[in-house]
Amino acid sequence: MISVLSPAKTLDMDSPACVKKFTQPDLLNDSAELIKVLRGKSEAEVGKLMNISEKLAALNVERYAAWDKTFTEANAKQALLAFRGDVYTGMDADSFAAKDFDFAQKHVRILSGLYGILRPLDLMQAYRLEMGTKLETKRGGNLYDFWGADITELLNRDLAASKSKVLLNLASQEYFKSVKPGALDAEVVTPVFKDEKNGVYKIISFHAKKARGMMAAFQVKNRVKKPNDLKDFDTAGYYFVEDQSSERELVFYRDAN
Repeated sequence: MISVLSPAKTLDMDSPACVKKFTQPDLLNDSAELIKVLRGKSEAEVGKLMNISEKLAALNVERYAAWDKTFTEANAKQALLAFRGDVYTGMDADSFAAKDFDFAQKHVRILSGLYGILRPLDLMQAYRLEMGTKLETKRGGNLYDFWGADITELLNRDLAASKSKVLLNLASQEYFKSVKPGALDAEVVTPVFKDEKNGVYKIISFHAKKARGMMAAFQVKNRVKKPNDLKDFDTAGYYFVEDQSSERELVFYRDAN
């Protein structure tokens, strides 16, 4: 079983990595093509394209200018340790042992607007480019057009290598749209996390994001390879709800108290 996660806007490129191993992203030539397009845009154009502040636009124009196709420990960091956001707070990869990173490298993937798809130990340089961005390139009017079938093909390669027929979808809708389920050599299983509020169980974005990371950590630390074993997930008070679930959707509740 391979799980897919969304990336995070918040990055930590400065703290020392807790693991020395690293690999290189598979689709760097494509990333370089996107960087070339982005370098042709002004701060104002970047701000409008991504709907971000002048300050953030200026920061990302600087990032695109500094981006170098040669990735080293000096200018890049392992993706799983670089992303800092609700998902990655929940995952807490800094607590992983060496064997946890080895398992994650084989069974966890991070979808990315700039890099397409990243393994946990793939080096990445700082960026901001959300998958839903309508960036025009020679391949089309948005990043879904740009990546086409590339992401799905790499997932199929990794699924075959792991001898798995299950893809665990822990990504947001925006990012999972970059995967083509019809061309995927696997069944997609999606966990759903609901928290109780005023007596009703509902998806609360902040909690759901963190829970996705916690489930990814549960998968890694328990070496989970089958969806059925995810039913034991009980981190932070979540529990599996059989009568709300199906083969393709695993529903977890968490009580208010």
